[in-house]
Amino acid sequence: MISSLHQCLGNILNAIAQHIQRWVKPTNPSLFADAASDLTRSKAELVLENAFLRQQLIVLNRQVKRPALKPHERVLLVVLTSRLRSWKQALTIVQPDTLLRWHRDLYRWLWKRKSRKRKQPGRPPISKEIVALIQRMARENRTWGAKRIRGELLKLGMRVAKSTIQRYIKQVRYPGSSQQTWWTFIHNHTSKIWACDILFRALFGFVIIELRKRRIVHFGVTRHPTDKWLAQQLREATPFSAGPRFLIRDNDRKYGASFSCVAIGTGIDVLHTPYRAPKANAICERFLGSLRRECLDHFIILSERHLYHIVKEYARYFNYARPHQGIDQQIPCQPACLDMSATDGQVVSFPVLGGLHRDYQRRAA
Repeated sequence: MISSLHQCLGNILNAIAQHIQRWVKPTNPSLFADAASDLTRSKAELVLENAFLRQQLIVLNRQVKRPALKPHERVLLVVLTSRLRSWKQALTIVQPDTLLRWHRDLYRWLWKRKSRKRKQPGRPPISKEIVALIQRMARENRTWGAKRIRGELLKLGMRVAKSTIQRYIKQVRYPGSSQQTWWTFIHNHTSKIWACDILFRALFGFVIIELRKRRIVHFGVTRHPTDKWLAQQLREATPFSAGPRFLIRDNDRKYGASFSCVAIGTGIDVLHTPYRAPKANAICERFLGSLRRECLDHFIILSERHLYHIVKEYARYFNYARPHQGIDQQIPCQPACLDMSATDGQVVSFPVLGGLHRDYQRRAA
């Protein structure tokens, strides 16, 4: 009777022990189940088990060089790594760089999915008429870049991105310098040029420009710039004492007593730029550079009168037809009849400086 009772009690205890063992360490291991069971165990026991498991990993690493991990296992390791400060010391099956690469791949995949969901349609394609006009401007004005053509299109009421213009310019222009060729120069001015051999003399120009609108107020050309000549130019630029409050000038000795007297009589406060500081008068210097690049470099100046007429025509084009980047592609003296937002009407062009530049406008339908 007692022996049978002991045997029955032993079977019950074995069954309880097996049930506890399956609860603590199930047949199919699960990370979350094991983590939940660890909450009921003591810290000392967990430390000993970690040491025991770590030793087994050391032995396994001698046999398995590169373990195969499933995608969800990689994602789980990446997530656990973000919460564990000493993850490099605990990582044994792969190198830390490998885990960091998995981390980058995960974020790349995640943001790729997000951008794919939020992807918006790109810019609408431009019409064939605008493409043809861009290529026409590029052929007719070889010195114009993408920004210059974009300003001319804005004047016609067409908004096109700079990168789009650059793409269509490459289709009609050969690689190389954008400067005007000698053949183009001769072709544009055959009716206005005589061949000759002369001794050139230096010519000087004087320009007054309004900074706010980039408007050319006055210009003059001479062979002998003197103080009296400069004073006369300032007098012609300010009729009826209609002058500005300030006038910026450099420290050239040609600005003498006569020039200062005219400025004082007109109520102008003359400001001297610092020595060796051309940026102090940057807008005027920029105009002189544009005058050379866009006009004078493409002509052979034969006389003082010839230079005067060339600069006069360029100044008219500069004030009334040329868009400027410094004032948001606006025109300094925009004509009242010119509506830069208009999109109707045929686009026509008018030659400037014998075809060196062209002024594009819309003809009323």
